[in-house]
Amino acid sequence: MRQQLVKNLLFVLVVNVLVKAVWIFFIDRNVQIRVGYSSYGAFQALFNLGIIFQILLDFGLNQYNSKEVASNPERLSVLLSSMLWTRLILTGVYTIVVIALAILLGYRSSEISLLAGVMGIQVLNSTLFFLRGNVAALHHFRTDGVLAVIDRLLLIVVCGTLLLLPQYFGQFKIEWFVWSQIVCYLIASIIALVVLLKLAPGEIEFSFKPKLIKDVLVKSSPFALLIFLMSVYMRADTVMIERLCGSEGKHQAGIYASAFRLLDVANIFGVMFSGILLPMFAKMLAGKEEIKSTIRLAVNIMMPLAFIASIAALCFGNEIMQMLYQKESGENDGLIFGLLMASFPAYCLMYIYSTLLTANGNIKLLNKISACIVALNLLLHWIFITQFQALGAAYSVLITEWVVAGVVIIYAHKIFVLPHNFRWLLAHLGFFVSTAAVALLIVQTSFFWEIKTGIFLAIALLLLFLFRFWSVHSIKELLQRKA
Repeated sequence: MRQQLVKNLLFVLVVNVLVKAVWIFFIDRNVQIRVGYSSYGAFQALFNLGIIFQILLDFGLNQYNSKEVASNPERLSVLLSSMLWTRLILTGVYTIVVIALAILLGYRSSEISLLAGVMGIQVLNSTLFFLRGNVAALHHFRTDGVLAVIDRLLLIVVCGTLLLLPQYFGQFKIEWFVWSQIVCYLIASIIALVVLLKLAPGEIEFSFKPKLIKDVLVKSSPFALLIFLMSVYMRADTVMIERLCGSEGKHQAGIYASAFRLLDVANIFGVMFSGILLPMFAKMLAGKEEIKSTIRLAVNIMMPLAFIASIAALCFGNEIMQMLYQKESGENDGLIFGLLMASFPAYCLMYIYSTLLTANGNIKLLNKISACIVALNLLLHWIFITQFQALGAAYSVLITEWVVAGVVIIYAHKIFVLPHNFRWLLAHLGFFVSTAAVALLIVQTSFFWEIKTGIFLAIALLLLFLFRFWSVHSIKELLQRKA
């Protein structure tokens, strides 16, 4: 059973990473190059505005539903219809809130029309996630792994065709990108629904249970508030750049989006890792098991990689951005990318320690922390963006994420009485200093930057094993604990 679970986990991870990497680097990046920074920046600002309020489309229903179906598959026949009706009602609430806020922010009718398409993407994406949650709850993990990427595979085919066909070359519009996603998400959702109905253990009852749904929404509200607050401080940046930078807003938002795209790629691993840690921490805390060794193992796996990525971005940021975006790369693009990637180690720490607090049920504490961080983040954005535009947003993100990481670590140490292992901290500091020194020395050489990067990565990986953060045994140990 354990071996089968590990195989399923690895299958889902590999498939997701490969397909999403193709999507991000070969489709999403090329769409931005084709339509220009301004058009893509406007789209990204509206997209993030929709993501901030995406919790209104779910409000904890998916978590409740998955838990109920996983413990008793027969519950699917009773819950599915009620959940779908409730999601339809929540879609109406979501639409009203987002459109009203867009009007208050001063968006014009043409921009609100594009926002409507973006909202359609969010609604269908949320629906697909809900349907997939039921498939996973029925323990069809490989099927869920395929459904997790089917939308992206369809989009790669559709957008790839539009980007490559000669008759559309040079005429690609951002609206095509939006409609392609709507169509592909709709097809993927229909496929997921058909698959779910075939896997369902009984006949589906078409009913609506208001009291049940009300109770779930009330119980889920603290968790929903946490997700909303985290969405604000993680996604408000592009919206504020586009709104605060005047006539340059859309272009600056596009520059920022091009750099943030690579941080998003890095965060795929952080999000997946936190998904592994959450049930692990929950089980260990319920059984009153010792957790400090698992925390240490998680930090040892994630932090060295995060340090390597951030140092590489700071040293070779200009070259990387010029390679990816030859047409419109500017003088600050590399610095913006480097600053954003310098926040990646903080993201990793947050994924580990906030997941521990979540598993322990400290949602009210996390809500208080997040509310303070939102206020800090918005204030920093207001100050820095008005002065330095997209570069200012990168400084704000860097400060905010390290503050978040520091706060959750302090509270985790206080709540779980974690020991202060200064030798361990010095080892991580020593690895960071050593890796940074190697990078600075390599930058001074006269090799091509690609060769410099390769030499740096090779030496950094060697240092990783020399400092004994990684070993084959430690990775096997983590997978065995997950299983």
